[in-house]
Amino acid sequence: MPIIQVNSLTCQGISQYAQCSLNSACGCMHMPGAINAGICGFTHLSCSGLTLCASSNNVCDPGYICVYHPVCYTLPICYPLSMAGEPFCPTITMTNTTTKPTLITTTTSTTSTTSQPDKTNHKWKQNAITVAGGNGEGQQLNQLNLPFAIFIDKKENIFIADRLNHRIVEWKYNANEGQIIAGGNGQGDRMDQLNYPSVVIVDKQNHSIIIADWGNRRVIQWLNQTQQILIHNIVCYGLTMDKHGFLYVSDWERNEVRRWKMGEYNNEGTVVAGGNGQGNQLNQLSNPTFIFVDEEQSVYISDHINHRVMKWEKDVKEGKIVAGGHGEGGDLNQLLAPLGVIVDDLDQIYVADWGNHRIMRWCEGKEEGEIIVGRHGFGNQSNQLYHPHGLSFDDERNLYVTDHYNHRIQKFEIILKPDNNLSETSTQARIADLKAFKQCLTLIEIQAIHQQQTSIKK
Repeated sequence: MPIIQVNSLTCQGISQYAQCSLNSACGCMHMPGAINAGICGFTHLSCSGLTLCASSNNVCDPGYICVYHPVCYTLPICYPLSMAGEPFCPTITMTNTTTKPTLITTTTSTTSTTSQPDKTNHKWKQNAITVAGGNGEGQQLNQLNLPFAIFIDKKENIFIADRLNHRIVEWKYNANEGQIIAGGNGQGDRMDQLNYPSVVIVDKQNHSIIIADWGNRRVIQWLNQTQQILIHNIVCYGLTMDKHGFLYVSDWERNEVRRWKMGEYNNEGTVVAGGNGQGNQLNQLSNPTFIFVDEEQSVYISDHINHRVMKWEKDVKEGKIVAGGHGEGGDLNQLLAPLGVIVDDLDQIYVADWGNHRIMRWCEGKEEGEIIVGRHGFGNQSNQLYHPHGLSFDDERNLYVTDHYNHRIQKFEIILKPDNNLSETSTQARIADLKAFKQCLTLIEIQAIHQQQTSIKK
């Protein structure tokens, strides 16, 4: 059994996930058998790419170390040492020397080599699998009619706002047809009817579904075939919920995004973006559509008519452009009437570029994005889209796209890249790997890494 030596920044005397670096995205991850001791590592890795340690002896492959990461798993996992210590997690200076991270030599052992997914720059197969619809326009259970938004649950069941059928359809994993779970009783404003629904989400607390009932100017909740109107008189285009139970709604007509606390809808809500009339200034929106809320309650908004995506951090007076913003067009620095927007664990922004029939990825602060899927113009082939709308990831980071005019939901499978040389990775190689990734870090994190690179050169 070969033995390898790797250098990593360790932390002692501090709790799980406590800050251990100038990079706020790094935290202390305890090792099995240790008391308040572990490695200082980047905590925002995708859980689906991590594997459990060997159950008998907590052994990992070369370049990995066995630690606890309870956000992902209760059992210890094999963590890539390339994401621990310098340069990803620069040393922090603490006044209490007993809690200061120190650089030590760690020993790991292995009997085999495995492939691990690329954690920093995901790519997807360019030919999609149709997982719902795709049988032409229609109202049969195996058909959709101009689907809008989607929601993917933990079991990879797909909830679809089937817009022109005025219904919400749940498409079970690997099913050949869906089942109607809301609406489906014709277009109308009765409690059991919908009118051009645009978005559906699932409330994980009570397993109800919440629907943006666009044509009826309301947000309505369905629970076991019982309906309740949550919000009245709102032209709701986008809808999402954060981890604290706040509901966010984009108002197409008022050019704003408002927030409500779940269960408290007898008020006008709180404006968290826009609300200053229609326009293209940083404190304005123009027909906002889909929205996404991150862990810090920052709101990302597809600013449809302004051909840009805006980010409004919590309690700010104006937003900032994080995608597009260079007029309408098809260049890499442009968008054309964007719709769906989601953000991954690395704060990379994914946009359904409606008018360009493509999905773009942007890093905050970059002038240009990159095309993720949809490089072949509009059409109905497996590598084409036709006015994409909603976006979603499953837990394995497969990408789902509402292919609007093709009346189908497309699944682009993630490509897992082998990474078998981590045990031989030098500090300089790790810095080189970081260049492509650090563009999505905050300014203070970039400055900290730059300081570390300077000290290495000396």
